Amino acid sequence: MFYDPRHQNHGLPHNPWLALIVPRPIGWISTLSPSGVANLSPYSCFNAISGKPPFVMFSSDSPKHSYLNAEATGYFCVNIATYPLREAMNLSSATWPEGVDEFVEAGLTAAPCENIPCPRVAQSPVAVECIVSQTLTLTPSTGAECTNRIVIGEVVGIHIDESVLSDDGLVDVELLQPLGRMGYMEYTVPPRSFTMTRPLLGPDGKIKP
Repeated sequence: MFYDPRHQNHGLPHNPWLALIVPRPIGWISTLSPSGVANLSPYSCFNAISGKPPFVMFSSDSPKHSYLNAEATGYFCVNIATYPLREAMNLSSATWPEGVDEFVEAGLTAAPCENIPCPRVAQSPVAVECIVSQTLTLTPSTGAECTNRIVIGEVVGIHIDESVLSDDGLVDVELLQPLGRMGYMEYTVPPRSFTMTRPLLGPDGKIKP
């Protein structure tokens, strides 16, 4: 099958788009409102976008609390949602009204960050502190209205619990158990990882054996 999402309907029972780009890491975004209320919400349209220097992004399909807080204060923190924290992550995804602290509703502990005035999830083994670099609005070629907002953050602090490190000091995905978003209401956890070495070209332009 083929369809052009700008002009055609897919004809399937449910939109297949986000079931095709999988698994997507979940950015569990914590922010602080200008009035000092903590907010926590998961975003599956999230990823690292640069290694050196490290930058991340998350996309909100409307100006939700995470976006509004990050834009207003200039800070946000990415907490890694793991399998043991799946129920808390899901609770924090509810459409809570403004002024509600999702840390409290999900039974989580808000811990202070080191370099930004923003809380992080104490139970999460990885937390990434960010300052807002820029925000973007998506502009479809059709001119259709789009409510999506993208927040790009520069990483200024990284917390790693030693429990997710292997004996040789590497982050072990099987110890970390990060949640990934699949299509529809499905999630996944990496069952295992494997290594592939990037091929190198020799002076003759051929791949080295």
